[in-house]
Amino acid sequence: MELHLRTFIFFMVMRFSASEEVKKNLTGTVGGNITLPDSVLEEELAFLLYGGKVIAHVIKGEFQVFVEKYKNRLQWDRNSGLFTLTELQRNDSGIYTVDSKTGKVFTSSYKLTVYDSVPTPAVKKVSVSSESCSLLCLVDRETTLLWFKDEQRLNQSSSALSLPLTVHKQDFSSSYRCVAANPAENKTLPVHVRTTCGDTDDTGDRNTGSWLFLVPMAVCWSAVVVSMVLMEGKREAETASSSAVHSRQCDLH
Repeated sequence: MELHLRTFIFFMVMRFSASEEVKKNLTGTVGGNITLPDSVLEEELAFLLYGGKVIAHVIKGEFQVFVEKYKNRLQWDRNSGLFTLTELQRNDSGIYTVDSKTGKVFTSSYKLTVYDSVPTPAVKKVSVSSESCSLLCLVDRETTLLWFKDEQRLNQSSSALSLPLTVHKQDFSSSYRCVAANPAENKTLPVHVRTTCGDTDDTGDRNTGSWLFLVPMAVCWSAVVVSMVLMEGKREAETASSSAVHSRQCDLH
């Protein structure tokens, strides 16, 4: 019986055409999971292939994986009938085919591309003036970078480590974000320009505050000067009075 089953599986696999049209492109990230969209019911006879070679099958509700690379990572959900590949690796990229031979007969192929996880972006202030602020979006390894203002894409750079942006004073209140992306995922960093660059609109207020701070100082110094003048006048008056008394005493003698 087992020999007949193996012969049947071999025959069915040989019938499979490696040129089967790809139904859909799928993307995933390293360490993530991917689920193939087509389901296989437990009463069906179906095969899962990679690059035209059988890596697993479902026979009368029993699921078996043949290739060591996929053991403990390839799963089949009895309830949903879906195949899921976990802990994705870059070399998992390729053509996967669900080939159902009984019941709901179909053959569906999917091209899976596994990407490295997108790095988290950071934003640095480069320079600031009264009219504008220059920012730089940074990542630690090359990826696609984008700047958005509200929902408008301002600029983009593929395979980059940084992407500059100049924000003019009148746009400081707008919503900006830097995005690091690949076809599988993206990571977004919202940027509050007034906080990052400093609010140049309050220059007048700061100047007013400075003047308000200087006023009491000026009053204080004026009072000191007046006091010194008064004290000097008093000393001169006392000196003059003393001289006059001394003169009268001399006249009496």
